[in-house]
Amino acid sequence: QVHTAESGGGLAQAGGSLTLSCTVSGTMSSINAMGWYRQTPGNQRSLVATITSGGSTNYADSAKGRFTLSRENTRNALYLQMNNLKPEDTAVYYCVAIGYYPLGGPFDVWGQGTQVTVSS
Repeated sequence: QVHTAESGGGLAQAGGSLTLSCTVSGTMSSINAMGWYRQTPGNQRSLVATITSGGSTNYADSAKGRFTLSRENTRNALYLQMNNLKPEDTAVYYCVAIGYYPLGGPFDVWGQGTQVTVSS
């Protein structure tokens, strides 16, 4: 099985910064893409940013210019540097890893989520 685990959430003031980390563990053939999504109560999970194994990134408009995604392939790790945080960034942030098991089946594994709270 494959597991993802997030860390780094917490409380920040508006204008502050936080860095979220995600690590992927387990038996896998490849990780094709990783990303961060976020969810607030009563709303669907929404894209924050994703990155492919080749390094191509995709950011939500709300994240562009403030958030930076990076990936450390050798450690199966993903990082989200969040700067100039706003109260509307308050959400539970989820890491997702998408790839293939050794026998070829695909996986799409989500973490438990980490809470980010930004105070005004």
